[in-house]
Amino acid sequence: MPAVAALPDGYTVRPPEPSDAEALFAMLADYNTALIGFSDATVTEVAERIVEPGFDRRTDGFLVFGGEGRPVGYGTAFGKGDRQVVGIQVWSRTPAVAAWLYERTMDRAREMGRQNGHAEITVETDIYRADEPQRGLLAGHAFTNGTTYHRMRIDHGEPVARPAPPAGVVVRRGAWDDASRWTAHELIIECFQGQYGFVVRPHEEWVEYLELSSTFDWSQMTMLEVDGRAVALRICTDEHLENDDCGCVGMLCVLEEFRGRGLARFLLQDAFAHDSAAGRAGTMLDVDTNNPTPALGLYLAVGMRPILVSDGWRRVLSVN
Repeated sequence: MPAVAALPDGYTVRPPEPSDAEALFAMLADYNTALIGFSDATVTEVAERIVEPGFDRRTDGFLVFGGEGRPVGYGTAFGKGDRQVVGIQVWSRTPAVAAWLYERTMDRAREMGRQNGHAEITVETDIYRADEPQRGLLAGHAFTNGTTYHRMRIDHGEPVARPAPPAGVVVRRGAWDDASRWTAHELIIECFQGQYGFVVRPHEEWVEYLELSSTFDWSQMTMLEVDGRAVALRICTDEHLENDDCGCVGMLCVLEEFRGRGLARFLLQDAFAHDSAAGRAGTMLDVDTNNPTPALGLYLAVGMRPILVSDGWRRVLSVN
């Protein structure tokens, strides 16, 4: 086991406040730009994560300040579902602060596990492939690499024609009532159950999370039906609009028994056409390369290209 880290003298820590969003964004943007050349976030997104449903900033967020009173490190622990899986994130360019934040967020993850009656929990985190210091910290804390994510992009230099849906498929745009939102959430659960990192989110929390997001509204949800049954779903967002002038496919799923019928391809090309008609420079999405479906191959086949690589790491921890 690694030696227990201590927060160095001269640093202080407290929970994040909504009023910290701009200063926290500046720190995160500096961190990300040093690694990948751009901020990969907005002030609004940072502010929304501080008050995200399911995240208790008072117990699950750790904002570290240096001697000049500016943030120099940030760590979070986010309990998923019944808290048997906890996601942690750490950012700091000061090695001793990063080491302390890893131990503090893992301690909080253990606390969540104990509070929910688990003997052990799985702790997960995602980092950029280029982040060598964090890769070293994770390896030193017995984390192992579980999957790899590629951010994909396609540019729309020319107008994109809107595709026709496959035969027998009905396209439902928007989720305007509780029934359609329940159907969408149940479809997501059925499609993603058992995949890396997926934990069922309580329905009310899922709805609240989407409705609080400044980059989403219910018109951006598209469902496909066959013989009156919902079989495929696409959720688009404006996550990459401010920084990249691109639309974003935030989620795409097809029931297993309906795969291979061109439904995912249609939903992708339909999103491309929408973004092109809106005058956006392109469309982006993130894909888990260990996805049991051949998703990466499909995205490459429709003209998307990888522009950023991240890795998912995990470790099983005893709560004692």
